[in-house]
Amino acid sequence: MFDKFHEECGVFGIAGSKDAANMTYLGLYALQHRGQEATGIVSSDGKAFYEEKGVGLVSDLFNKERLGKLKGTLAIGHNRYSTAGENSFKNVQPIMVNFGLGTLALAHNGNLTNAAFLRDELEAYGAIFQSTSDSEVIIHLIAQSQGKDIMGRLTDALLRVKGAYSLVILTEQGLIGARDPHGFRPLSLGRVKDAWVLASETCAFDLIDAEYIRDIEPGELVLINENGLTSYKPFPKIDPAFCVFEYVYFSRPDSRVFDHHVYEIRKDLGRQLARETGVPADIVIPVPDSGVPAALGYAEAGNLRYETGLIRNHYVGRTFIEPEEAIRHFGVKIKLNAVRDVLKGKRVVVVDDSIVRGTTSRKIVQMIRHAGAREVHLRISSPPIISPCYYGIDTPTRSELIASSHTIEEIRAYITADSLAYLSMEGMLESVPHKTNKYCTACFSGNYPIPFTQEEVVQIGLFDPKGG
Repeated sequence: MFDKFHEECGVFGIAGSKDAANMTYLGLYALQHRGQEATGIVSSDGKAFYEEKGVGLVSDLFNKERLGKLKGTLAIGHNRYSTAGENSFKNVQPIMVNFGLGTLALAHNGNLTNAAFLRDELEAYGAIFQSTSDSEVIIHLIAQSQGKDIMGRLTDALLRVKGAYSLVILTEQGLIGARDPHGFRPLSLGRVKDAWVLASETCAFDLIDAEYIRDIEPGELVLINENGLTSYKPFPKIDPAFCVFEYVYFSRPDSRVFDHHVYEIRKDLGRQLARETGVPADIVIPVPDSGVPAALGYAEAGNLRYETGLIRNHYVGRTFIEPEEAIRHFGVKIKLNAVRDVLKGKRVVVVDDSIVRGTTSRKIVQMIRHAGAREVHLRISSPPIISPCYYGIDTPTRSELIASSHTIEEIRAYITADSLAYLSMEGMLESVPHKTNKYCTACFSGNYPIPFTQEEVVQIGLFDPKGG
């Protein structure tokens, strides 16, 4: 496996389309990069709800027969990577329940930092949980609320949770979208013909020919039904904390995220990286695929030739059988292969978006050197990662993050590069849209936008030796 932060989750919702299930399937297909463990769709025809979900990729799980069972003009879908809760069928979303106001299905991208505390409290009052997912906490809070309608109950529930959430919810009252007051995770609104669409990224809109309208604002709830779209802003306005790592790595480069185009921002990160860390070289190559835009920007600003020096195998399954006789760097070679004719005798700048543990970077550098490169200079289009994320990204513990306990020179020696340099924090923030936006940089700075209570510190292992 590549040594990267794991994607969070992807959500999609549509209201007012006779092809709601098929549209949701296509939306989830476009959002597959945000979660590959499990997927699910819930649809509604206004009278009943229909559910199909399971463990696996979108294209593996859904076929014409399964999609044909998902009737109605409303649907929501979810791609999962388990940021909270074990990976099993009971945690596959959307989660569907029956309660006092009828049927409700919920799909969640993010992570609640006080979920364990709330779960203990709910269980003490008799709540019975069917999964280990933090998303189920929101459903129990909705069910226990005394609000008169679904929007009142949802508001009550969200006032009690802390952390990151972008939600799509299907109820008998319509389709609901919600984004936490900090706006950690993205959620966009679009239109296709007469239907409204919600999605984690706009690449899902492109596949179904939907028009991007705007982002759901931080702290905004929207209800979409036969009356159109109604916006609610029930929370006190606070400073945004958009996840800057969406621009660095997570989002597809063809998406518009936080109302800006990812591809150009990644090129800007590469340009700034070249200005800060330029080194005499013959060629610039990316670590594919996420390093490509930054490498293009680096080559442009550094006036260097851009080449494809590593080829990625896009057809690698989730598991493979290793030969009994050891092959050096087999795990990386199964996904990447060096192009000898491009690299031989060259001084090579290799651009990647991040280093987590450093194990894959070490193997890539050694692979490039083995292919005949004269020098290998690794450049990273983000600052060193020193802290785990608790807002919807599955990150290693602090002790596993190589930059949390090693200097840049020590990391360089470990990965065996001739030189190693990261983009500065100032350079990163200068390269992303910043006139009106503020970002969460906790993984780079250790400064968490939401303060942790002592109970939360204990429950999420924020400062214990294992959790960092």
